[in-house]
Amino acid sequence: MIRSMIVDDDALVRLGLTDLLDSDPGIEVVAQASDGLQAIERAIAHRVDVALVDVRMPRMDGITATARLRALPHPPKVITLTTFDLDTYVYDALAAGADGFLLKDAEPAEILRAVHLVAAGSAMLHPAAARRVIDRYHATGRPQATAARARLGHLTPREREVLTLLAGGAANADIAARLGMRESTVKAHVSRILTALDVTNRVQAALVARDAGLTP
Repeated sequence: MIRSMIVDDDALVRLGLTDLLDSDPGIEVVAQASDGLQAIERAIAHRVDVALVDVRMPRMDGITATARLRALPHPPKVITLTTFDLDTYVYDALAAGADGFLLKDAEPAEILRAVHLVAAGSAMLHPAAARRVIDRYHATGRPQATAARARLGHLTPREREVLTLLAGGAANADIAARLGMRESTVKAHVSRILTALDVTNRVQAALVARDAGLTP
């Protein structure tokens, strides 16, 4: 059972998402919070697996809350929620440790799928919005490109292949099929990639790949 938490200052949004998540037999909503401060308290009290966190909230916004949640001894995975597909804060949330983001008007099935994917260790980015946000904040001519390319120097050629597919949104099973590996081998490569790049999740690894020009 995936233990989830909904963090949003709009009570109607919390109610709607709670009804949606509770309709899935594999997901249980164990906590709700109206801002980032409450989210920290309730994540500690309820041992949350996946938190759906709004970006714009009073007292503590979703970006700060994401960083704080990810720093907990038992950190939940975080899906950032936004109303805007070009929200200028989304990249900051991903950099803070979010495992992906979704638009609030996403199809119910997409939201449920995101919770399951993130709980299983994959990333979930709204495709159209993700491309535009990453394009806006990442250009290979910026200073971070040099640092990103240096970090990729720690990877083997095979790990680079895995990272390229990972950055394109492929799940472990898809990577295994494409590269002729066992899925367990892909998981080992992904773990090694995260360590070598000094990142905490697949989304951040994908951003490093993007910075370095490894992916278009």
